[in-house]
Amino acid sequence: MKLTSLFTSILLAGFALLSQAGSAQTITGQTAGLENTPNGKIVKAWYTAWEKSDWNLMTQILADGFTFSSPLDDHIKINAVKERCWPNSGKIKTVDVQQVIMNGDAVFVIANGYTTTGKFLRNCDYFTINGGKITSYECFF
Repeated sequence: MKLTSLFTSILLAGFALLSQAGSAQTITGQTAGLENTPNGKIVKAWYTAWEKSDWNLMTQILADGFTFSSPLDDHIKINAVKERCWPNSGKIKTVDVQQVIMNGDAVFVIANGYTTTGKFLRNCDYFTINGGKITSYECFF
C-alpha cells in the first residue's frame, strides 16, 4: 500500500511541475519585450544600471537582503557587490537581451554584451523577484 501511495505522490508532483512549466513565458529578441511586464521592467533596469554605471538605479531595484551569486561569488550581500563587482560596470558598453523566460517571480535571461574595449561577453542570469524588487541574482558566465 505504501508503494502505491508513493507512486501517486510522485505522479502528482510531476503534474504540478509540468503545469508550472506550461505557464512560463518565453520572449526572444534584442530587447525581448522586457517593458511589457512588471518583472521585465525590473530586469531591464538591472541591465540599464550596469550599462550606465548607475548605482542609484541599482539600489532602487534591489530588495533588502538581496544576494548575488556567480562562479566567483556565493550569495554575497549588496555591500560586497558594490565593492567587488560594481567597479566592472564602467567596463560595460552594451547588454543585449537575447532570450527571457519568466515563470512567476523567476526570470531567466540569456544576454550578450560588449565591453568598452570591444570584448564580447555572454551571461546566463537567473533573477528572483518579490514585491517589485530583485531578491537574488545568479550569474552563470
